[in-house]
Amino acid sequence: MTSFVGRRQETAEVRRMLSTSRLVTLTGVGGVGKTRLALRVADDARRAFPDGVWLAELAELDNPALLAQGVTEALEIRDHSSRPAMDVLVDHLRDREALIVLDNCEHLLEDCARLADRLLRAAPRLRLLATSRQVLGTAGEQSLAVPALGLPDARGPRPSLAALARCDAVRLFVERAAAVVPGFRLDEDNRDAVELVCRRLDGIPLGIELAVVRLRALSVEQLLDRLDDRFRLLTTGSRTVLPRHRTLRALIDWSYELCGERERLLWARASVFAGSLDLEAAEAVCSGEGIDREEILDLVSGLVDKSILLREEHRAVVRYRMLDTLRQYGRERLAASGEERSRLRLHRDYYRGLAADARAALFGPAQVQWFTRLQREHANLRTALEGCLAQPGRTACGLGMAADLLYHWITSYYLGEGRRWLDQGLALCPEPTEIRARALWTNSWLAVIQSDTDAAAAMLEESRSIGTRLGLEPVLAYTALYSGMVAMYRGEVRTAIAWYEEAVTRHRRTGDPVGLTLALIRLSLAHSFIDDSPGAIALGEESLEVCDAYGEGWHRAYTMMALGVDVWRQGDTARATALEKDSLAFNRSLDDPLGVGVNLEVLAWIAATEGDHTRAARLLGALRGIWQAIGAPLSGYGHLVRYHEECEATVRRALGEAAFNAAARQGARLSYAEALGYALEDELPGGEAAVGERPSPLTPRESEIAQLVARGLSNKEIASSLVIAQRTAEGHIEHILSKLGFTSRAQVAVWVAEQHHVGEAGGERPPDGTGTV
Repeated sequence: MTSFVGRRQETAEVRRMLSTSRLVTLTGVGGVGKTRLALRVADDARRAFPDGVWLAELAELDNPALLAQGVTEALEIRDHSSRPAMDVLVDHLRDREALIVLDNCEHLLEDCARLADRLLRAAPRLRLLATSRQVLGTAGEQSLAVPALGLPDARGPRPSLAALARCDAVRLFVERAAAVVPGFRLDEDNRDAVELVCRRLDGIPLGIELAVVRLRALSVEQLLDRLDDRFRLLTTGSRTVLPRHRTLRALIDWSYELCGERERLLWARASVFAGSLDLEAAEAVCSGEGIDREEILDLVSGLVDKSILLREEHRAVVRYRMLDTLRQYGRERLAASGEERSRLRLHRDYYRGLAADARAALFGPAQVQWFTRLQREHANLRTALEGCLAQPGRTACGLGMAADLLYHWITSYYLGEGRRWLDQGLALCPEPTEIRARALWTNSWLAVIQSDTDAAAAMLEESRSIGTRLGLEPVLAYTALYSGMVAMYRGEVRTAIAWYEEAVTRHRRTGDPVGLTLALIRLSLAHSFIDDSPGAIALGEESLEVCDAYGEGWHRAYTMMALGVDVWRQGDTARATALEKDSLAFNRSLDDPLGVGVNLEVLAWIAATEGDHTRAARLLGALRGIWQAIGAPLSGYGHLVRYHEECEATVRRALGEAAFNAAARQGARLSYAEALGYALEDELPGGEAAVGERPSPLTPRESEIAQLVARGLSNKEIASSLVIAQRTAEGHIEHILSKLGFTSRAQVAVWVAEQHHVGEAGGERPPDGTGTV
């Protein structure tokens, strides 16, 4: 949101390092600008990384065991398998040419080093740019100590006003001051005071940013006077502490002292939040014992004005974030006050209640807002779960909270993490209670989605046993539902139908619309599978009635998907298409990749039935990336795989192998958003030709070598032609085959020819200008 000032030399040096090293670490004191520099370099480098530039912010991650999961989330990998997060991450990056920024590694130094080492060994075209207060210490790492912003040499001649204005520290001060005091500029009257303020702050960007805020109430000269008073007190401090550490600490001390008493209290109490917070959370966790709830809004506004809290817009919601340096400072103050334990307890209880409220509001018009809110609060939910499960006597609350968050786990990036929380809670709470029974059937659904049906079946058996012993009708209803899913996955269709019918009966008895709708959807799909279309349609329409009565959207979208399957099987492709597109539109708004994947599957089957084989092949190509990201094709709907296989076989026969592969590659090249747009609108982005003209996945050198492969040259001949080593040529060809998903040189030749024909259609000629390949 603010301009990037200076750092030309450092930016160029980091770029140079990244060109020669696959791991570069930016080190320096907190507040010196490591993150801003890393983000600048990463943004400039986008074009060099066809598989993306990604930011993994680690400051809010306190548990080393969740490091790989955190990076997986940052890369937007939605893996529904039961594999460890590190394995998922490695497999995802293995063949990709990408740059990942690991920001704020110092508190997880050894774990970050191990993660970096494993990723770099497994993914030869991956590069990492880390920020840390000290180097990671791994093989091949290059590091750059990020200096403070430049100032004139204090021992040299007095610079001109223009020369002073070009110094990075002064430029930053002036730009930020103009934002605080409109019309502020550097002139002969204030130049000495501005230079001295920057010098007192050692050119540390965070220090300058914090100090400039005071210009709302002070002149530059008054600001300098107060800094002088502050730093005279530092002369009695420890001489072993680096001056920059003393300076930054002193500046934050000064910011703290300039706050009112209740503002200081709020600063300290707000430090228990991870990531960010909203006003409602601040009122619940930070009020009491010196702060009335009604005062929180004004106090938050005061901390925003003082740049202690940063204001963030999230559509219609405002949230507040604290820089990690300031959060750590506040946490120290909170610990010194003796309030840390009580505020952490309030934080934990607030988010435990939030999870319960979300579960209660799951089936209704506010559903999407709740899903979105939980995603924003994920870091705080994680902190609350850690607090519950780490404290004896609170583990049952933690297990209940993990179960309440079921839909958060399955509609976001966190399915694998959700299962780990439930596994941990179940291990800590072995008593046969209602909470354990509910957590068992909750965890069983996650296991089904991960295709881990043996584990799901074992959990359901125990949950059913507890439910029977304690007379828990809701537990018996859900164990019947998920037992039906396990049976359907195993191909035991009649058994599955019996379980689903029991679930419908029990959920009607308990009046649970969530379980009833889920059971009706699954029962509809099962009846469709055995060619009972009237039964499937009737069950689907009943599910729609339940959803509409409650104003519910997500289960309704899945109901339309299920209805679309049977309507398609009956031959009414127009109505089936309308149902699937309506379902897809909702799943896209919710960003539910599993629902999106099933919708695209059915639309591909419909296209094949209608004879639009090219569209079907493109959709199948787009699905490859979606199912790869999720971790399993048709995850949780394994019995539908036969339709996928029949569709692909039909389309391959109709188009022929070469045309099928070409169309599938067109679909695979579409981004996630483009694939959804194509599925909904039946048009490729920018017209059909535009897909063929999308940037080649190959580098210029690889494209050149692909041309030579297409001409029939051997590896030795290619090396001789390009004056490179034969081993280098072989390495390029391996990369070409990997990027294009091919196994032979003949496939490369066909691909080059296809690219040539697309180029001719657009008025282009091959690189050699001959008009032939």
